[in-house]
Amino acid sequence: MNADGAGGLVLVVEHDRAVAELQRRYLAREGYTVEIETDPARAPSAAGRLRPDVVVLDLSVASLPADLYRRVTEAAGGAPVIAVTAPPDQPAGRALGEYQVTRPFSPRVLVGAVGEALRSGGPGAGGEVLQAGGVMLDPRARTVMVEERSVALTVTEFDLLEFLMGNPGRVFTREQLLDAAWGPGAGAGSRTVDVHIAQLRSKLGESSPIRTVRGVGYVLDA
Repeated sequence: MNADGAGGLVLVVEHDRAVAELQRRYLAREGYTVEIETDPARAPSAAGRLRPDVVVLDLSVASLPADLYRRVTEAAGGAPVIAVTAPPDQPAGRALGEYQVTRPFSPRVLVGAVGEALRSGGPGAGGEVLQAGGVMLDPRARTVMVEERSVALTVTEFDLLEFLMGNPGRVFTREQLLDAAWGPGAGAGSRTVDVHIAQLRSKLGESSPIRTVRGVGYVLDA
């Protein structure tokens, strides 16, 4: 845990100041040190500056929630991010991570979610190592090895590769891959998938198991 507090440092990103203060009080009672950011647009810079142990991220007013979640996750350096969403406008999908809280919720629910996230670790924690040919992906550590060589991927590249490696031999359309890695309504176009797949293939080199299925999409050959 972060040395700033007995329970660790929690960054609360919440547009409603009254709600943010309520969350701060309940978390502080449990021994957490809390920093509040009331502008979700500044969440990535706040996460990068503070390096918190966990982030509570308000996505209820974000126009592109999946994109904001992705940027905060990357800036947080592996710290778990709890997505706070407001149904029914924002479907809770894979692109918003494994830790999610839906409005309205009690502060005790949030405290429980923070504790669970800290016990479980960051994104992908607890997932089994995936392998396809010479490519090995560890969801828990969010690392990729190619023939014993470490490969650096962006958050989106990693999410795409993890999804494909978790479903070997299955052909996916570009639209399905958009939903899997970006989330419904993320605002990305199908051309974005082609660009990220090309970047993935370039980084994986000759060991890349990703194959184009002409006129359909992509498949990962196990």
